[in-house]
Amino acid sequence: MDGVALTRLRWRLRGAWMWPSFIVLTLLDGLALHARPIVGDHDSFIAGWLLGFIGTLIVVVVFTPPVGWLIRRVRGDMPKVVARDYAGAGVIVAATLALLGGGLAHHHVVTADQAALTDATARAEAYIGDHAPARFISPLRSLDSYAVQSPTIYRICAAADQQSRNGANFYCVVVNRSAPFGQGVRYDGSESNALISEGTS
Repeated sequence: MDGVALTRLRWRLRGAWMWPSFIVLTLLDGLALHARPIVGDHDSFIAGWLLGFIGTLIVVVVFTPPVGWLIRRVRGDMPKVVARDYAGAGVIVAATLALLGGGLAHHHVVTADQAALTDATARAEAYIGDHAPARFISPLRSLDSYAVQSPTIYRICAAADQQSRNGANFYCVVVNRSAPFGQGVRYDGSESNALISEGTS
């Protein structure tokens, strides 16, 4: 094998990082977006992986050619195919870092939503415990919540311990968190949150 062939092989081995990086980092994207979603409160690994896979693929197609061109402007001795491979690996890493950053930035929204729901549930429990008939109080731990206008207004229902013939199987309240604790809670009928959500969807 002559010197030119050895040089090309050395460049190829040094530049063969793009697709291994793509495989490993898109799997990491799935794990990261499952733990720290960038939208909503939770995401599955598969959904996170698909988002990372598609997003990273778009980034590779769009940004690899210009970044590879810039690399060759700095390193004129680098073969074009190797420069593109380096560029692709770099933009893949950048895409993963962007997703991780977005998940971390969005996490405070998730924790704030969870804290708001916990507060609304505590207000509903206090009101239902004071005002609802006894058959709604004994199973009070199984409350169903529906965010009317998160993180301020929630509709929370307690299910009866036994089914009623008149259909009043839920005792529901609307909680307005903008009011002080002990206020801003009112009775809102016996229709389940499932029926209410169907009417608003």
